[in-house]
Amino acid sequence: MAIRVVKVARPEKMSFGESVYLLEIVKGLGVTMRHFLRNMARQENIPTIEYPEVRRVMPARFRGCHRLMKRPGGAPRCVACYMCATACPAKCITIVAGESPDPKIEKYPVRFDIDMLRCVFCGQCVEACPVDAIRMDTGWYTMPENTREKLIYTIDMLLEK
Repeated sequence: MAIRVVKVARPEKMSFGESVYLLEIVKGLGVTMRHFLRNMARQENIPTIEYPEVRRVMPARFRGCHRLMKRPGGAPRCVACYMCATACPAKCITIVAGESPDPKIEKYPVRFDIDMLRCVFCGQCVEACPVDAIRMDTGWYTMPENTREKLIYTIDMLLEK
């Protein structure tokens, strides 16, 4: 039976100054004071935005909240093909299809919900839609809400955006 020798790497013993992290605390305070004094001298360069009054300019490729497109008659353009729900990696889209009263349209969504708490804003649903019924070009953020139920966007909410 062979005896195995295991070497354990132990850190070097720290001095008292290193063990209380005094030098690191002073470095951190130096960085904080440098930013504070620079912002006090030149306030126009402060990166803070006064949010409700001033809104950040969104880039052209920003994916905003979802919206459903309407037909000329006001009905949703969606044909309930489930392509967007299938393509969604987060599985946040729920569709319930029904028979359309219009003879030209086979199906329409009776229920179309998007759970914004699960959505990862990847845009796969927009790419998968064959009739261009769902878009993410609103430029809106998902607004903060105080209950989970308010962050499940229904077909009515998606059509009015």
